[in-house]
Amino acid sequence: MKQIFLLIFSIILTHSMIAQLPVPSSGTIKRLEKFTSKYVDARNVDVWLPDGYNSQQQYAVLYMHDGQMLFDANTTWNKQDWGIDEILGRLMKEKKIRNCIVVGIWNSDKNRHIDYFPQKPFESLPIAKQHELYLLKRSTSVPIFSGNIQSDNYLKFLVKELKPYIDSNFSTLKDQQNTFIAGSSMGGLISMYAICEYPGVFGGAACLSTHWPGIFTTINNPIPAAFLHYFKTHLPSPGTHKFYFDHGSATLDSMYKPFQLQADAIMLHKGYNSSHWISKEFVGDDHSEVSWRKRFNIPAFFLLGETKF
Repeated sequence: MKQIFLLIFSIILTHSMIAQLPVPSSGTIKRLEKFTSKYVDARNVDVWLPDGYNSQQQYAVLYMHDGQMLFDANTTWNKQDWGIDEILGRLMKEKKIRNCIVVGIWNSDKNRHIDYFPQKPFESLPIAKQHELYLLKRSTSVPIFSGNIQSDNYLKFLVKELKPYIDSNFSTLKDQQNTFIAGSSMGGLISMYAICEYPGVFGGAACLSTHWPGIFTTINNPIPAAFLHYFKTHLPSPGTHKFYFDHGSATLDSMYKPFQLQADAIMLHKGYNSSHWISKEFVGDDHSEVSWRKRFNIPAFFLLGETKF
């Protein structure tokens, strides 16, 4: 009986995942269902192709985290979405950005935090502090970390498995200056980490509402200092890379400004200027897809516009 129940549950779950295919306002979506990896757990990947996608042309590629939140509010847990299809579709029609596709990588739910938390800065902390952080909880019963941080493996999945598949099965521009990465909150952190770890792969990163605290308090929290030290020592050349940072001022975003100002000072010290770097504050914006949707056109134009490095 138990085996029958598990089989029925599996069928229902599989059907649910298939039924969640977003319906975009423009373009089409191709789902890579339960894309397997030897580095991290399998997950769906939704590839957005713009109207008129043609295999005779080549397209820049924007990799985005939290892929289930990007295209259709009817399929998301909070009935919000980024509107990526609408924003990029409009900018392409207006000839304001180069032709591109979007690779929306679903998060893995319970393992999201350990996938997106930059690993090398964490491991630079004293072992006792690492153990202490691993014990933290979101609530009385839910830990922040579902296991050991594995963002180095998550990036290997992106770079060694997913990108080669995308480049082999879609008509892409494979070079660094046409390969970008973006996300919000923890997705902003892992986007920053990705371009620092793989500067030869990614030419630009959009880090919206970057979650510099790493956890959910700034009190006696050594994590932001570790992140910023890593950023200072691993920031790639401004001549060949672009960074976009932003933050609001409400809800979780209210914690970010002091740390973002420190990151901005590092950018200036390393020689970045407005040609390669944008940092913005949106007073009143909260930590939500509604807010990120309102302003995503800015990093989209910055990364995908025709401005040369």
